[in-house]
Amino acid sequence: MSIAFVSRIIGMIVAGVGGVYLGVYLGRFAEGSLELWGAIFGLVGALAGLVLTPILVVRPINGLRARLSQASARTLFAGVIGLIISLIIAGLLAFPLSLLPQPFSQILPIALAIIVCYLGVAVFIARQDDIFSVISNLPRRGSDEAGDPNIERTILMDTSVIIDGRISDIARTGFLAGTLMIPRFVLNELQYIADSGDSLRRQRGRRGLEVLSQLQKDPAIPVNISDIDVEGSTAVDDKLVILARQLKSPILTNDFNLNRVAELQGVNILNINELANAVKAVYLPGEELTIRVIQDGREPGQGVGYLDDGTMVVVQDGNKFIGAEINTVVTKVLQTAAGRMIFSRPEDSI
Repeated sequence: MSIAFVSRIIGMIVAGVGGVYLGVYLGRFAEGSLELWGAIFGLVGALAGLVLTPILVVRPINGLRARLSQASARTLFAGVIGLIISLIIAGLLAFPLSLLPQPFSQILPIALAIIVCYLGVAVFIARQDDIFSVISNLPRRGSDEAGDPNIERTILMDTSVIIDGRISDIARTGFLAGTLMIPRFVLNELQYIADSGDSLRRQRGRRGLEVLSQLQKDPAIPVNISDIDVEGSTAVDDKLVILARQLKSPILTNDFNLNRVAELQGVNILNINELANAVKAVYLPGEELTIRVIQDGREPGQGVGYLDDGTMVVVQDGNKFIGAEINTVVTKVLQTAAGRMIFSRPEDSI
């Protein structure tokens, strides 16, 4: 037996009984047969209850159930907290309103409670990320307010760092302390790239979706896809910077332009390219280095090889050793915007 059928029966009975009472009440004013009036209004009420009950009751309940089933536990908790606080506020305001003359003393408290509860739930759900961010940043008992390593922070991720793919390995190392948050507008941009007509962009977008799926499946990496949005801006980078300022969260990226714009606005940036350069091996002039020369350099006589971490090594007079592995001595280390370059010369030439 379906819920719709049961609701129709209950609605028919309730509306039919109400129609009988209404018919008898109106029949007294019309000075007609009370039985006839009651029967007519009872039948009309039963028919209206049979037809309208699913529309007025079942459909709103099903819609509410669908919305609640799709909502996250975080959203439901924020809504319940907003409802409790709203009921407390409405209860405090109901007493002075009940002292007003009739009919205001009966109507206004109920109307105020409905309005305040709706606004409270709507505001708490809309600002749930800000509220939980403030709660998570509160100092815990027995911890240092200036900086407790146990306090979890939120790290915003942009599209470029997801497509890059290295974030998956970095997150598994445990050096990123906090929850990785991917706003919905970043996920939408990633999906747009994956659906692009350009085969290269489409491949990069699909790789980003695979990386995101790997991050979500790893229980050791906290990942949160948030529906929070930023009004008044359409560009994804602008939204990320505004959201980072609101949540006081850093942005994880490898986008050079986003890096500069965010730093100008006081937003903390975690750039994985800078991290990659920082963890590369450091070589000082005079140290020995074994390198395989694979190609000619830009200048005459130069040979070029690469370390395991991708660092370019320029070997003076090394073009005659192309294809061979030789011992070299570091002469100079140059740090550029593109990364670190090492200059050396063959050990035998010294």
